[in-house]
Amino acid sequence: MKFMNIKNSFKALTFAAYAVAVCSAFVNTASAQSVEQLQQLRERAQQSQSGAATPSVSPLSISTQRTLPGASASANTMGQFSTQPRNGVNLPGEPTIDTVFPAQAPMENPPFAANLFIGGFESERSSGLNDNYLIAPGDKISIWLWGAVNFSDVVTVDNQGNIFIPNIGPIRIANTPAGSVNQTVTGKIRQVYTNDVNVYVNLLTSTPVSLYVSGPVLRPGQYAGLASDSVLYYLKRAGGIDFQRGSFRQIDIVRNGKVVASADLYAFFRSGKLPEISFKDGDTILVHPIGNTIVVETGARNSFTFEFLNEELNGGVVNYFARPGEFASHASVSGIRNNKQFARYVSVNEFASLKLSAGDTVEYIADHEPQIYRINVAGAFAGASQVMVDKGARLIDVLDHIEADTTLSDTQNIYLLRESVAVKQKEIIEEGLQRLERSMYTAPISSTGEGAIRAQEAQLVADFITRARQVEPQGRVVVSENGEIANILLEPNDTIVIPEVTDLIHVGGEVLLPQSVVFNPDATTEDYVAWAGGFTERAEDERILIVRKNGNVTFTSVNDSFLSSNDSKLEPGDQIIVLPAIDTKILQAVKDITQIVYQIAIAANVATD
Repeated sequence: MKFMNIKNSFKALTFAAYAVAVCSAFVNTASAQSVEQLQQLRERAQQSQSGAATPSVSPLSISTQRTLPGASASANTMGQFSTQPRNGVNLPGEPTIDTVFPAQAPMENPPFAANLFIGGFESERSSGLNDNYLIAPGDKISIWLWGAVNFSDVVTVDNQGNIFIPNIGPIRIANTPAGSVNQTVTGKIRQVYTNDVNVYVNLLTSTPVSLYVSGPVLRPGQYAGLASDSVLYYLKRAGGIDFQRGSFRQIDIVRNGKVVASADLYAFFRSGKLPEISFKDGDTILVHPIGNTIVVETGARNSFTFEFLNEELNGGVVNYFARPGEFASHASVSGIRNNKQFARYVSVNEFASLKLSAGDTVEYIADHEPQIYRINVAGAFAGASQVMVDKGARLIDVLDHIEADTTLSDTQNIYLLRESVAVKQKEIIEEGLQRLERSMYTAPISSTGEGAIRAQEAQLVADFITRARQVEPQGRVVVSENGEIANILLEPNDTIVIPEVTDLIHVGGEVLLPQSVVFNPDATTEDYVAWAGGFTERAEDERILIVRKNGNVTFTSVNDSFLSSNDSKLEPGDQIIVLPAIDTKILQAVKDITQIVYQIAIAANVATD
């Protein structure tokens, strides 16, 4: 019973404490005006029962998560707003460039002079005043007089363009260059104080102006700056000219509804000329829509999109701005004339007098007919490794000008490496590989088991094709045989290879130990293969490839006798290549694969596994 009384007493005390806390809260918050605020007060009163300290409660200090962008985190008083700049942070729902500007693909040939807007016209500002700055109302000027009269003051240019000095009167200095302020004011003072008075005048500050930038720019609007700032400064502040819509040639400065100056960015880019103007409050920089455009795609130092006036639409002006390369001989022009396709291919000189039309596309091309070839020399020779020859030169003519040591150079087995032949060999191999792919992937299947086998075969063939496509043919041309050399016509960039005298036979391909073996006139092909470790399990011993020193190719087998015929007799420097055998029981396109293997071996002197 005693325990129950204590429990009931504790409940009564708790209820009394709760009532006192609630009453106290109502007394301190008589201005509370909502049910939500009262609920917050009740919750705080309940927290006080657990021993937590009760914070001071005020109807003006209600916590909230809603803040303005850029507001200070420590601000907790309603009715106060942040005055700090937003630093590019957009308000919710505020338009941005992404939402109001049409999406544009990157231009392959951007406008000429577009890189002006990545310069430092906005960020790089001079701390000093420009001597050409024209004095405007609001500017402050410091004046000192000493000697017979002492005076020191900072005066402000009034709205009438004057400054006032006691005992001197008003002096008009509006529109006076900053570099001439000292001379102008001193002259007026000396008209009153002619003797024993020294004068020093200095322009302290210039009044900022506010003007508008409009037209096809990225961020049109109102911008502040100095009256002496350039047009480029304000255009950069506005994000630059829109490459697709804005003109780089027609930029007007409008004041009181009249054009007081115009800017041509091409003139600045080429000659450094900008309008000399001192901006005033309310001026407008108006960018006009883009005019006639000519696109120079390739072949020039300046491959850009150019904007030209009507009187500039000719090839001579394009040559002046585009600056075609030194080796450009012709110009290709394409466009539209009278709703019909127009195209011309003329020399650069003829292009200078050609009349163009807006939207034309120009390409400069080096189309000189080569009259001199470069011929390379490789192998065992002395002297220069390149020879310049006239068009139509032949092999024997060039060999007469190449020095070689007859004891070390094998001049009887000369061969050529020709780029056009290498390209043709590559095409032949690719045709064979494509034929092999078609035969493998279009072969008929009679059963499920055969389909599984064919799938495995197709994977093996695909791996072979991938490796075969990586082989680069040499483009070897056989020009010598039995000591005679064919006097063939040379092509540009041919390579004349003069082999070195050697005593070795090279054995490679499907042998256990590919190596070079000393030439033995009595040895047969079987002997050289045996000295190279013998055949591998995958070797084809019935058709062995023999690549002669002069580039010629023959086939033999281990059963043939090299001594029985002069055609099959080995010579020092020859190569024996043992090709891999193709299992005719597994693969279906054996003929195609065998043919490709032979083509690769001959074209590149390699054996593809």
